Amino acid sequence: MQPDSKFPRKTGLVAAASGLRFINGHQLYVERYGPESGPPVVLLHHGLGSINSWKDQTLPLVKAGYHVIAYDRWGYGQSNPRQALSMPFFKEDLQDLDELLGDLNVERPALVGHSDGGTIALYFSGGFSERVTCLVTAAAHIYVEPKMISGIESVRRMYEQSAHFRRGLQRLHGDKREAVFQGWYRGWTKPENLAWDMRGQLSKISCPTLVIQGKEDEHATPKHAEDIAAGIPKAALWLAPDASHMLPQEIPEIFNRRVIEFLRYGFYGEEK
Repeated sequence: MQPDSKFPRKTGLVAAASGLRFINGHQLYVERYGPESGPPVVLLHHGLGSINSWKDQTLPLVKAGYHVIAYDRWGYGQSNPRQALSMPFFKEDLQDLDELLGDLNVERPALVGHSDGGTIALYFSGGFSERVTCLVTAAAHIYVEPKMISGIESVRRMYEQSAHFRRGLQRLHGDKREAVFQGWYRGWTKPENLAWDMRGQLSKISCPTLVIQGKEDEHATPKHAEDIAAGIPKAALWLAPDASHMLPQEIPEIFNRRVIEFLRYGFYGEEK
């Protein structure tokens, strides 16, 4: 799970609207792209990421006609600092997403979530199924498996040993770098969280869903994605060959094409 470089704005896009919005007692940094009349797509970043994580996806989505909404989750990027992350249940993140959609007057969006963002999207789609048109998860988690713990420990070693890695997180999160990393690491390695399992809630998700995972994901086995897809009534599964946990950044052209094809199906009923 690598930090992303600072958003270089190389997409040629200028945000239709950007800035801080007061949500649930704290400020979230939000950017919106594309026509407001387009179908809304909300992007939810991964556990060490930020709004910058979606720099390769924003322009293709806008070119396809979608209204794109991305934000730094509470505690990340340009949003307000946070005492602790609410993993693995993401209660405060779900409250923020609920409040933010209302604040922006966004109805029935598609949710596209990566890693922790994918888990948030799963929880939200199960709890508010009537409010989500369709769902894409990439490398989401629904339980803790041994490969996930070994992957997290490898990231911890990288954080401790690699100045380059720490600088990447510094560019993303500024003075919040240490809090972001330690909150993410402790959240997934707390002994009481190791027995977490949300498979029983997946059947509540009624919208069309695309489950994506790289076959070489260093945090999960292919069975993890298979279990997600098996638990959701209207789910399709794509196991991307030769791709790892960071597949939105690693294979952006292939990832974008598959996601846009699915969104067309989710919003308009066209064949995937």
